[in-house]
Amino acid sequence: MEIEIEMEKEKGSVPEAGGPEIAFFDVETTVPRSGSSYALLEFGAVLVCPRRLVEVGSYSTLIRPGDLAAISANSVRCNGITRDAVASAPSFVDVADVVFTILHGRVWAGHNIVRFDCARIREAFAEIGRAAPEPKGMIDTLPLLTQRFGRRAGDMKMASLANYFGLGKQKHRSLDDVRMNLEVLKYCATVLFLESSLQDVLPMNTLVYDSTVARKQDNGNASHNEREAEVDPLSNQKKISFIGNTRMLDADDPSELVVHIEEMKLDPLREDATMHGQSPPNSPDMLCATSAPSEGSSGFAGFLEPDEVSTHCISAPIAPFYQSGHKIFIHHKDCPLQLCCMGLRIHFGISTRFQDNSGRPKLNIVVDIPENLYKVLDVCDHIAQKSSQESGSTSQWRSAVRKNGHSNPPSIRLHIPTVANSDAGIYSTEIYKKEPTGNTQKLVFSKFDAAELESLFSPGKFVDAFFYIDVYDYQQYAGLRLVAKRLVLHSK
Repeated sequence: MEIEIEMEKEKGSVPEAGGPEIAFFDVETTVPRSGSSYALLEFGAVLVCPRRLVEVGSYSTLIRPGDLAAISANSVRCNGITRDAVASAPSFVDVADVVFTILHGRVWAGHNIVRFDCARIREAFAEIGRAAPEPKGMIDTLPLLTQRFGRRAGDMKMASLANYFGLGKQKHRSLDDVRMNLEVLKYCATVLFLESSLQDVLPMNTLVYDSTVARKQDNGNASHNEREAEVDPLSNQKKISFIGNTRMLDADDPSELVVHIEEMKLDPLREDATMHGQSPPNSPDMLCATSAPSEGSSGFAGFLEPDEVSTHCISAPIAPFYQSGHKIFIHHKDCPLQLCCMGLRIHFGISTRFQDNSGRPKLNIVVDIPENLYKVLDVCDHIAQKSSQESGSTSQWRSAVRKNGHSNPPSIRLHIPTVANSDAGIYSTEIYKKEPTGNTQKLVFSKFDAAELESLFSPGKFVDAFFYIDVYDYQQYAGLRLVAKRLVLHSK
């Protein structure tokens, strides 16, 4: 008989029903034959402190079904629980009191519990003629994570999520699966927090695998051999490129990723080969493995004017990304596409409507664009949307270009990201002022001041824009984010 009780050991009993803890639970059952019903084989639960998400108690037990013959070969293949394993286990009526005490009056949590586990618990209590426990709330992580996290892990089954986060193979045993469920929830919450905090601070196309051969168009799934190519054979660590420098990052230590993100935030203005679509010396595996783009007529290396872009050479490859994920990039002739356009009229100036997690406004301006830039961005939009769908994303796609009717030119939103600088902030976009004589002067800002930028970028003024294209997929929305690298403001 396998019974594990770790709840309130000092008292020798499980907590009373209706406590404040969240009850994460899971059941293992038989695989019913045609015409038969499910039979419980195992119940496992952990009680979790809702404020700290730490385990404060656990319970698991095997359960002997009324008919051992119900445990078929298919059932054993599913969870490994054999007839011999449960032959001396308690029946459900023997453990019903403990199960009721753990579940009744608490918030229930689990993966797909609404459709499966809750129904099996109610059926088991009905079979012994007892009222089933009732929750005071329900957290089903399957629909919750599908809605909030998107289908980044494919079908969003527990096994797929565990593989996505590198948590190992799902064992299909109640207590193991419950603890894995809790870890997956923590990982997802952490990723969403980082994305929410850094979406305007850290353009994610500056953080890519060194091994950047575009994935085959197979719904975003790389083969086993392709994934092995991303791991250094000597250290078993995944290589990630940070702003032109190759660093070794422990794929099993997310905290190290945060450290390097902070390093990137503190030095955002340095010119780097990756942002300009060029491969640094002795680094043949960078995204732009072929020849670097020419300087173009703009005079800013790597940025092309719309008429210099051949739309049939635009592509949106899917490249491997941190922790078995993927990222879509916009390329022109196999190099990251970066655009510039001169004399854009500011339609809407600096907006302070939305704020980041630090309380600073998310800065952007809306500019009118000419037809040739519209055509380039429209092609980018369609190609990236197709790649997004092929990668398995179900997020709603939002166009980067806003059409303002037949009589008005189309417009785009240019983002001006800020980065942490002690307790204040600075702009990672280089801002210049162009005099009528043609002389250009770089503006230096000592602190974050949205009002100061509002006075500079007022509607009706004209600006030369140099920007790159970041493909985002966040909280069920996806699209192109146009991030300003340099803005040159025209003086009147």
